[in-house]
Amino acid sequence: MELKSLIAAERRDLADLLDGLTQQQWDAPSLCAGWRVREVAAHMSLGFRYSLPRLLGQLVRARGSLHRMTDRLAHADAAAASTGQLADWLRENAEHPWAPPVGGPAAALGHDAVHGLDITVALGLGRRIPEDRLRVLLDQVSYKNARFFGTDLTGVCLRADDVDWSFGSGTPVTGSAQDLLLFAYGRKVPEGRLVRGARGAREG
Repeated sequence: MELKSLIAAERRDLADLLDGLTQQQWDAPSLCAGWRVREVAAHMSLGFRYSLPRLLGQLVRARGSLHRMTDRLAHADAAAASTGQLADWLRENAEHPWAPPVGGPAAALGHDAVHGLDITVALGLGRRIPEDRLRVLLDQVSYKNARFFGTDLTGVCLRADDVDWSFGSGTPVTGSAQDLLLFAYGRKVPEGRLVRGARGAREG
């Protein structure tokens, strides 16, 4: 029940944040390659708006490519919806039980929070994920999950400089916990926000 509450709170917070964006910010690029902020927002509510049979039909249309399917739907839905609708879809479904096929509710929180970072970090808004939610996400970091997102954490030690958390062993990569989370999720973290190695070589 607590995890359900964390998910609902994250969705409501992000919906409120989206409500405050300017049109220029809605059309700005996100950390997701090829997606503006509005495509990310549309994608975040995909699981609420499409039934499983409808999604399977879309997957067949995309010739079995999940990436091709989500990319096409994000662009189509972002073009068809107003910015108010994109925010409302998150808010109105704050307690929706949707979760990714693998990972359950914790993965649902990760989906929402990381896509939220795709928006806020790209826009330079400085939003911090509340620590109770962030701790759940940090507990989900693993070599397997990182590989799914195209990140190889072999020989790397992630070290947060704002909370007591680390993962792995090897060459240290230091930064805020949520920037390290983005790194583990395969995102290109803005230049200078992560430090690699004991001597502090900035990543960019």
